[in-house]
Amino acid sequence: MAAPRGGVDLTDLDAWERRVPYEEFERLRREAPIEWFDEQPPNHGFWSVHRYADIVEISRDTARFSSASGVSFEEPTAEDMAARRTVIDMDPPAHTKLRKVLAPSFTPRAVAVYEHFVRELTNVALDQALPLGEFDFVDLVAKQVPIRVLGRIMGLPGDQLDELIELGDKLIANTDPEITDVVWGRDDTEAYRRFPFRSPYGKELWDLGRELVKDRLRHPSDDLLSTLLQAEIDGDRLTEVDLDNFFSILVIAGNETTRIALAQGVLAFCDHPAQWDLLRSDSALLNSATEEVLRWSCPTHFMRRTVTEDVTLRDVSMKEGDKLVLWYVSGNRDEEVFSDPERFDVARTPNPHLSFGRGGPHMCLGAHLARLEVRVVLDELCRRVARFELAGAPARTRTNFTNGLKRLPVAVGAA
Repeated sequence: MAAPRGGVDLTDLDAWERRVPYEEFERLRREAPIEWFDEQPPNHGFWSVHRYADIVEISRDTARFSSASGVSFEEPTAEDMAARRTVIDMDPPAHTKLRKVLAPSFTPRAVAVYEHFVRELTNVALDQALPLGEFDFVDLVAKQVPIRVLGRIMGLPGDQLDELIELGDKLIANTDPEITDVVWGRDDTEAYRRFPFRSPYGKELWDLGRELVKDRLRHPSDDLLSTLLQAEIDGDRLTEVDLDNFFSILVIAGNETTRIALAQGVLAFCDHPAQWDLLRSDSALLNSATEEVLRWSCPTHFMRRTVTEDVTLRDVSMKEGDKLVLWYVSGNRDEEVFSDPERFDVARTPNPHLSFGRGGPHMCLGAHLARLEVRVVLDELCRRVARFELAGAPARTRTNFTNGLKRLPVAVGAA
């Protein structure tokens, strides 16, 4: 069990399915900003990092704290990583070169052209959901908007978007038996160790991507998939492995982050109705509310790094090869950075949250797009919904990697 100093086990996924351990993180920030946690074999344990400043420092120092051995708790071999390495599993300069392929498509100016489309998609979803009065916000709204925006940007066929959502869910929630029938940490996944998330559904996502690539080679367009096919790094086109992994990370990250933020944001407004009233009364708060939803929801709870040389931080000695887990979810409530961090406050400013990372080369490439989507959905909800109430218990995903909700039953009052 990974439970020092009071019995907190940050690898207990059943506990995470019940709740996010905010109180435990508050204690760890105070008593043990960096703490060693044991793990069950075959894993070897990890340094757990809880303070905002340390997370930012480590994120910026890619020479001593590497992403190349993976960003999750899993400890893959070098051969495994070579087969399924994405841009988030790389360090500069390789990371920088690959990131430049996509960066022009995700600048503020590039994503701004999608605002009308995002608003249109949002209203299509709300037209279907709101007349019901009570509905699952995850299923009818939060799940619908991001994947369709991503489909437009990447040029994905509309009739395959539901399949992409399902495959992405099975990968990002590969520890939840309600979502996948091949559960990491429970089942023998040795045969899938070179597929994304050590899952057979990673192979299915690759195969689907390859079919789309074949079609795009025959019929080039101006979408992101065509951009990838035409891109060159050091004079060479992307390999099939590069394309496989680019496709998988775009489908998963481009859909999941915004979906979680939207669902958790609405849950926050259910729990804090006065903040919803405040936002509806003052449209000037829309940008600060978007940032607070992102801080509060923290869609990705952590990223992992690996120590490349013996190093000391906060008088803690770490050895080459040690894992570090950077808990963004703890940093987002660090009392040294955020005033009254346990208060959900749509007027909070400044709000330098870690939900897209902060500092270093691994800032989320899709941050501007995610902000646009959250802001537009909040704007349309403000216009059309006077109140939110829970219509049942929310269901959390069994994982400590994301802050996912499987279900969020709500009742709404029309504006």
